[in-house]
Amino acid sequence: METKLDLRLTQRLIMTPQLQQAIKLLQLSKLELEQTINQALLENPCLDETPAETTETDEDDSYRTSTTAESETSREDEGGAIKPLDGETLKWGDYLSSDDGFDNKELGYYKDNNEEDGMTFDQMLTKPSSLSEHLSWQLNLSTSDPELKKAGEDIIGNLDENGYLQTTIEEIAASCGISEDKVLEALTLIQQFDPTGIAARDLRECLLIQLSQLGFRGTIVEIIISEHLADFEKRRFPVIARKLGISLEDLAHAIKVIERLEPKPGRLFYSPDNVAIIPDVFVVKHEGEYVVLLNDDGIPRLKLNPTYKRMLRGGGEIAEETKGYLEEKFRSAVWMIRSIEQRNRTIYKVAQSIVKYQEEFLEKGIANLKPLTLREIAEDINMHESTVSRVTHNKYVCTPQGIFELKFFFSSGLSTSDGNSCSSKSVRDMIHRLITDENHRKPFSDQQIMEYLKGQQIEIARRTVAKYRKELKVPSASRRRKLLI
Repeated sequence: METKLDLRLTQRLIMTPQLQQAIKLLQLSKLELEQTINQALLENPCLDETPAETTETDEDDSYRTSTTAESETSREDEGGAIKPLDGETLKWGDYLSSDDGFDNKELGYYKDNNEEDGMTFDQMLTKPSSLSEHLSWQLNLSTSDPELKKAGEDIIGNLDENGYLQTTIEEIAASCGISEDKVLEALTLIQQFDPTGIAARDLRECLLIQLSQLGFRGTIVEIIISEHLADFEKRRFPVIARKLGISLEDLAHAIKVIERLEPKPGRLFYSPDNVAIIPDVFVVKHEGEYVVLLNDDGIPRLKLNPTYKRMLRGGGEIAEETKGYLEEKFRSAVWMIRSIEQRNRTIYKVAQSIVKYQEEFLEKGIANLKPLTLREIAEDINMHESTVSRVTHNKYVCTPQGIFELKFFFSSGLSTSDGNSCSSKSVRDMIHRLITDENHRKPFSDQQIMEYLKGQQIEIARRTVAKYRKELKVPSASRRRKLLI
């Protein structure tokens, strides 16, 4: 066994904490960035917030959210990666003697500092009631019987988001220490509440409750739900008509009533996707050209704390430990400001490039959306593809056509017979509009949709049509067929 020294030269990619911070900020949404900045203001004494009414004379160290893409302070390499400033060590001392700060004034930003904050009266919305709150309110108004209230609250607590009861009468009776008859009485009471059909134990009961309250008890409609629900779900209308001995015309009238019923009454109060979207970017048309504006409304503007800046610049008597702490926090503050500046500059460049490629969409709508990839944008703005991907994550843009996630503008293309290509999103929109306007008695099959698209010079396979249809959550032709008079 031999022991010896071996000298090797290797290259390793090391991500400094500052670089990690810059990458993290790049992926944040507007709301997340605002929260991160507020947290930094609490933790770092060298960071201050510039008041919105700051004048030009005291903006020396302030950070203006919107910056020009051509700023000379850009620290990107040719691949779009963010370089550590001046190697591993940031020359924070330059900022102590500099009066230039981080100001860039060439690009406007969305918020007008002279505007008064606050909401008008008609913008103040009350918090909507939840399903359980809505039902409990009705329960308290409907009975004063303590046992009924206790059983009713237990029933309400066991409803899922669609309004269906997820437990049995026996289990509720055992947990409440109440007779099963009393629990059943409470259930019958709640099933009369709004929304109609609530607290049912299955779909059949839900629909029958609604029919009863609408006055259809003992009718053909009730018989269809009670005895032929499986055939109805599979749209076997001739079979139902034959079993009931009625004409297709009479069956069509019954179907119209059934289709107006709500199979999931609780969903009227349950909207997990109902989240307010705040655009990071605005695209507006000004003097015939589309202009990109960054939305900095609500985002604190940062500056370096002048007191600590003077302490470090003055070189007075400061304890070594205190000086080291302030130097570390000062470097961190500068990095935070520069990272936010870098983030906004990158978002601006990406948005500007997207606007250049998708101008026809901005003018005419989704039918004119062009196929676009991350690589095309990356090459256009001389950045790495991964950087563009981070920028488009969880960011939204407000355009003349509506609010879209930045990722919306990236889609694959389908070839056309004239040698061009069209966006897959445009094709999905065409399929959706075609199905919306179809004859519901004879809905289009996937094969017919494929032939229609080929007539529009779009080369597409039937299985691709089926894939897009499923992504649009549209059922097959047999499930879409309706019986019309």
